[in-house]
Amino acid sequence: MAVKPVVLALSRSGEATAHRVADVLGAQVHGREGRVDQADAFFANALDHTRDLFAAGVPIVGVCASGILIRGVAPLLADKTSEPPVISVSDDGAVVVPLLGGHRGANRLAAQIAEALGAVAAVTTAGDVAMGVALDSPPAGWRLVNPADAKDAMAGMLSSGGALVAEDAAFPAEWLDAVPFAEDGTRLSCTTAVLPDLGPDHLQFAPQVLTLGVGCARNCPPEELAALVQSVLDEAGLAPEAIHSVNTITLKGDEPAIIDLAADLGVPMRLFEAEALEAETPRLANPSDVVFAEVGTHGVSEAAALAQGGADAVLTYPKQKTANATCALAVSPAPLTELRGRSRGRLSIVGIGPGQAAWRTPEVSRLVSEAEELVGYGLYIDLLGPLAVGKERSDFPLGGEEDRCRFALEQAAKGKNVALVCSGDAGIYAMGALVFELLDRSPDQMGVSDAAHRVEVVCSPGVSALQGAAARAGAPLGHDFCAISLSDLLTPREDIVKRLNAAAEGDFVIAFYNPVSMRRRTLLAEARDILLQYRPPETPVMLASSLGRPEEHVRYRRLDELEVDEVDMLTVVLVGSSHSRLAQLGTGPRMFTPRGYARKIDGDLAG
Repeated sequence: MAVKPVVLALSRSGEATAHRVADVLGAQVHGREGRVDQADAFFANALDHTRDLFAAGVPIVGVCASGILIRGVAPLLADKTSEPPVISVSDDGAVVVPLLGGHRGANRLAAQIAEALGAVAAVTTAGDVAMGVALDSPPAGWRLVNPADAKDAMAGMLSSGGALVAEDAAFPAEWLDAVPFAEDGTRLSCTTAVLPDLGPDHLQFAPQVLTLGVGCARNCPPEELAALVQSVLDEAGLAPEAIHSVNTITLKGDEPAIIDLAADLGVPMRLFEAEALEAETPRLANPSDVVFAEVGTHGVSEAAALAQGGADAVLTYPKQKTANATCALAVSPAPLTELRGRSRGRLSIVGIGPGQAAWRTPEVSRLVSEAEELVGYGLYIDLLGPLAVGKERSDFPLGGEEDRCRFALEQAAKGKNVALVCSGDAGIYAMGALVFELLDRSPDQMGVSDAAHRVEVVCSPGVSALQGAAARAGAPLGHDFCAISLSDLLTPREDIVKRLNAAAEGDFVIAFYNPVSMRRRTLLAEARDILLQYRPPETPVMLASSLGRPEEHVRYRRLDELEVDEVDMLTVVLVGSSHSRLAQLGTGPRMFTPRGYARKIDGDLAG
């Protein structure tokens, strides 16, 4: 599992058990506020917190009734092959029940917990019950070659009661005493070779003993590298599932052909510094002074394959090349379960919404959970609550935006998985644009390092403040609208006034960001006066402060009664167009902007 489990403690009666489980797993304990005395983090609502963790892909071990966990995750259930493990443990630690995620290690996790607690693991998965193992979830270092056949193959195996082992099989030790071998039934093969006769009665498991080293010219066509690797595998008769990783020099960390190759093979891409590759020179079959002069090592593909495989790896398939690409394969004596080198590094630019966990998207929660380090304004990281607990964090003050983005990029350049945390949507008046501006700058313009240019940058959408405000109001953005920041720190005042006049004349609904600050108090009043030249004084205005937080405050005003003093930096101001209305409903006032359906109906009736 890529993400560590979280242990939930919902009551004092199960608190001691939760800490015992956490010690076994090296995990954190998240406790229910007011009901648990000691925890690494606390949450207010068990269902909401369970749902948030599940959406983020975090394995959950709840010391509580199974029904609580089921009700929490039920709305999100979709694909059993991608859902994280969910396990319930009784308060007294006597029973461990894997509820979900059998295909993602839940049964193994439950067995580990049960053994440590002296408990009963209530496993109900047919394969585990009959054989003690899940054949579609092999041990680390092994990969199922034909997962599409797994369901039918295991059903046949269970009904026939046996399995025929191929001659070249070398089963993992933990399977030897578990699988009921017989003379007929479903076939099980463990081999790196490509087997031509696979079908619904035959499962093949490939030991991941192959380390693939690659190199290529800048902007090598991805299909050229992929074809070269496939030709080597075909010639050697090897299954691609036996490949443990794709490895290369750090200078090629942003090469599309190599990135695509690793993604297509479904394995990690790992990077090695030139010095580490140069240390492999005595073992190279094709050392090159030309390559050394260019990148500082006598070989890339061969050296990278050997560096990942380690001292016991053998360069069985030396460098093969095309006009723009090279590859080599090393073989290790046993399946590899660890990774050497480092990852490419990833910077996730995430918007957490206005601050309410329910408004944070599942993708953002997942990226935050996967991140090793969180970077951002301290308040925004704090709003992540338990999701941020235990992670390395680097807090920056307001006003340190460029330092914040540069730091996040350079941390990712070290191979880290970093999340740059913003409120709202990271691409709307937030850090997204600044990250790309830094990447676009030349070195003499205070850009970032070459290594930072090679990191993976992921942008994830969030619920923006204007969306949150509009939802609270009703539907004020039902027709054309725009957003204008009234901060003149980064935008010349004359440009802001020009945009105000254009938006007013165009009769747009307007969302004002940064309406005031401690020292800037006049632009909002000026904006109001400009708008009053184009739209009625009774035009509705919504003021929404601290959206999605306990102190949320929403109120409505007429445009001609808008006062600057009731607006602060945490307030979003939504000004309606000349067509916007404030409807007085039984649930209170709701603001909306008609799109013109009434005119369409009138036209249809007239026609």
